Amino acid sequence: MSQESKPVGRIHSHETFGLVDGPGVRYVVFMQGCRMRCQYCHNPDTWKLSGGEEWTAEALFQKCWRYHTYWRNNGGITVSGGEPLLQIDFLIEFFKLAKQKGVNTTLDTAGNPFTLEEPFIGKFEELMQYTDLVMLDLKQTDAAAHKKLTGWDNGNILEMARWLSDHGKDMWIRRVLVPGVTDGEEELKQLKQFIDSLKTVKRVEILPYHTLGQFKWENLNIPYPLEDVPTPTPEQVAEAEAILGIEHHD
Repeated sequence: MSQESKPVGRIHSHETFGLVDGPGVRYVVFMQGCRMRCQYCHNPDTWKLSGGEEWTAEALFQKCWRYHTYWRNNGGITVSGGEPLLQIDFLIEFFKLAKQKGVNTTLDTAGNPFTLEEPFIGKFEELMQYTDLVMLDLKQTDAAAHKKLTGWDNGNILEMARWLSDHGKDMWIRRVLVPGVTDGEEELKQLKQFIDSLKTVKRVEILPYHTLGQFKWENLNIPYPLEDVPTPTPEQVAEAEAILGIEHHD
């Protein structure tokens, strides 16, 4: 690939010492652009693909690499969003550079762009060669509920989880717990059943819903759909963790 044809990534922001975005200490890159419109999104400013700063993979990796002494044995780089798979060509180049230096790579995704059709699946297979861990955000297992919550169906997202399982790729499954929206007992039991059907899930996490991003909706003049929804109580989180078989730590 010539220098002129190398893909340019649109980057929303960076976090130099991420502790909740994969194993160990992580440099987290938040990419610009997302097609889903999750009602609880705390980064609506990442939605537009045309936003953010333009970076080459080489320049971005060099910025990350400055912090590699903090990663120790189990840290590394996480790419989040937005939805990083919308910029898969850039992601391949970026993760390829990381693996050349032996850096642990984690992809934090909601899976919305996934398809078994070309050219995406061929690119995805190549990306997985350079990806150590996929953190997959399963927002709902019920298709109708997922469409109401995000504006999109989830059949291809569940298909992605099965593909990762069938191809031996390690996963962490995450669920944002929104009271009255994503915390129904039957829904969580469905999620547990689906997770149990996968072979490579190494960890399941509950992420309690918060309202820290609500001001961004207001700044963008977008009506916030969960205006009156409270954050979950510790008891609600513990109940959800129990259904999903997650060991709860006070």
